[in-house]
Formats: sequence, C-alpha cells, structure tokens
Amino acid sequence: MRIPNELLDVIAQGEGMNVEFKRAKTDIPAEVYSTICAFSNRYGGHIFLGVDDSGTIVGVQQDRITHMKQSFTSAVNNPNNLYPPLYLHMIEYEVDGVHLLYVHIPSTSSVCRQGGRIFDRNNDSNIDITDNEALVYQLYARKQDSYYVNKVYPVFSVQDLRHDLINRARLMTRTRTQTHPWLHMDDEQLLRSAALVLTDTSTGKEGITLAAILLFGTDTMIMSALSHHKTDAIFRVFNLDRYDDRDVITTNLLDSYDRLMAFGQKHLNDTFVMEGVQSISARDKILREVISNSLAHRDYSSPYVAKFVIERDHFFTENSNRAQSFGALRLDAFKPVAKNPAISKVFREIGLADELGSGMRNTYKYTSLYSQAEPTFVEGDIFKTIVPLQEAATATVGPTPQAHAQPLTQLAPSRPQPKSRPDQIARPHSQHPSPR
Repeated sequence: MRIPNELLDVIAQGEGMNVEFKRAKTDIPAEVYSTICAFSNRYGGHIFLGVDDSGTIVGVQQDRITHMKQSFTSAVNNPNNLYPPLYLHMIEYEVDGVHLLYVHIPSTSSVCRQGGRIFDRNNDSNIDITDNEALVYQLYARKQDSYYVNKVYPVFSVQDLRHDLINRARLMTRTRTQTHPWLHMDDEQLLRSAALVLTDTSTGKEGITLAAILLFGTDTMIMSALSHHKTDAIFRVFNLDRYDDRDVITTNLLDSYDRLMAFGQKHLNDTFVMEGVQSISARDKILREVISNSLAHRDYSSPYVAKFVIERDHFFTENSNRAQSFGALRLDAFKPVAKNPAISKVFREIGLADELGSGMRNTYKYTSLYSQAEPTFVEGDIFKTIVPLQEAATATVGPTPQAHAQPLTQLAPSRPQPKSRPDQIARPHSQHPSPR
C-alpha cells in the first residue's frame, strides 16, 4: 500500500516530540517500546521503521516484514513489557519501491509503563521519570479527569477567606449585568454557586477548594496551600544582562491581575489606535487577554514559575500547562479546552475574561492594531504567548538607563495624558487606571 501524503509530510517535519525514526532494516530495536510508552504518556505519536535519523527512507528488508510484525504484536500485548497492554497495529507502506513500517500511538487515559519503568517524552528523547516523584505526580495529574484546583481543603472554611475580595468580585459582576445573581448572595452562597465549595470524594469531607484559596485567600493561606505560587514580571529593555524593573507576585489572583496589568501599563506605551471611528487602548485589551489567560489556565500543580517579560521588540508570558497538543497553535484550527473551569468561570463573571476561545481571537485582533503583526501561541508543558512590539511601544517608557540600580515594584498612579492627533503616534506616557 502506498504511503499517504499526510505521513510523508510528518516524515518531512523530522523527529520531535511526537515523531520517531528507526533505521531497523531487519528487526525491531528494543528502544521502540520505551518510545511507545513515552508517546502514550504524552500526546501520542508516530513511529517509522525503515527511516534513518535524517528522515531518509531507507526501507526494511521485505523478507523480514512478517517476522517484525509478529514480534511487534507479541511485545505490545505482553503486560510484562507494556502495561497496560496497548492494542496497536503495524502497517506496511511502500514508497517508490521501498517498504517501511508505521505505527500510530494514541495518547491514553492511563499511565503506561515499559518493563516496569515510566517513560515520558521530552523533545525527541524518551526520559525515564520513574524515580522522579514530582514528574510522576504531574504525569498522573495530566491523566486524571479531575482538576487540580478542585482539591478540597477541609482545614479551611469560608470564614478564613478575605471577604473584601469576595465582595469586590460580587461588585465587579456589574460589568456584565446590573442584576447578576451574585449581588444578592451571601459569601458562602456565592462560593457554592461558583463550585468553590466541594466535597472530597475520597474522604467525604466538604471544604473550600484550592481555586477558592487562590482567588480569595490571604497570602498566608495561599503559601500554605501552594507554596510555589508565583508570577515573575520583568522589564528588560536597557539592562539586558539583568533587568530594569521587576515585580515578584505571590498574592491572590485578583490582585495578581491588577499588578500585572499595572506593570504592563507602566512599561508599554499606549500608542494611538483607532477601531473603526473609536479611539481604543489596544495595549490594555492585549494585556487583559494574555494576563487573564496566564492566571486562569495555568497548571497550578507545577512549580514552574510563571513569567511576564517585556523586552524591546516583544513581550511574552510563560506558564505551566496541561497540554492538549504540542507546538504553535493556529487560529483557524484552535480548539479551546478549559484548564481550570472554576477559576475561568469567576474571571468571566467579573469581567476579566470572555467566553472560552475568545482570548486568542482578541489577541490576534488587537495585536494587529497595536503592532501591525501577529502574536504567537505555543502549547506544550509550558504555554507561551509572544506579542511583537513596535519601537514606539518601549522606546522611552519605564525607568531611565540611570535608574537601573533599584527595581521598582510599587507604582504610583498618574493622570493619563491626552491622545495625539490621529495622524501621529502618541507620546509615551504611564497610565495606571483600574483594569476594571
């Protein structure tokens, strides 16, 4: 059977996170099975036998194909080799008279072991993570249907949360409607309606969730429940070896949003932008989308430090992620998946985010207006959003080169300066309005 063009395209991409080549002219190398295990534990993948590391199709010996297929079938159905057993099929293809063997490995809902060891995929390598407790925990978390932020903390009660933050969220719902149900609920009713009070199915005990603590907890509660919670905001335009300004944020998600917005507004020039006949702040609209996305959708089980970094020609956010795919995302093929539904729901209700999937579309829209370019979204264990900048965005905003010695984290509000005429770029200015 002739190989489909789609698989030739996969071969042309080369080895990587979900593609593996083996020369394997006469027998199946033992490391094929650790690759199957790693692919199963990640996003799935493609294995080609009869293709060398450079992507050249060298073929397998035709008189060995039957033997190789039989050997493969026995190995993948042997629980002592792969557990749980995987029901995979090896397919023979022909390319210009040369024969190769192909296997597609799906991502499974169970953690796979090969020879009693757990393998994970990292770029084009298989990594044995069996003895790394943190990585094994993260792998099991990815495979679970439940969400990490739904973890219940019976030791804390609704009374332990910050009621000023809950009331703030209640009032913020007016950005959506003046008759929002939360306006007439007490704090416990509001939390229950947002699925922030749940019952632990393993113990039967009820309590507030990690999502509730991250949204409305005191800083002490947050550090007790999630000591690695942190977002590092960095401005690096003049002092490229270190930074010009920095804010390390370890507080609740509402205040984290405010501080990240203020940091971006402080260091990015709000250039004059027209949307139709209206003057808008494309900068603030972009910041809203990328910051709310980073806070609402990150994988809070990971100790990876989230980042918001502004450099001369771009800014980017990075955060840990429960990936559904790998590589750059395309707007026309993107399928949004809720990573932390409880947090996302609160963000939508209080006006910090819109419906699932709208953030990517809005970021494209406003980046084209702000930078005359397109953003980049890269999904993997680390989700990265990159927004290109024009020179006017950072040219003269932020600390002067003489002020690098002491990073600034406390921002004083200043009155917005008037916009320039439509045919001019506005002079850089520092704004610190309320994001709401």
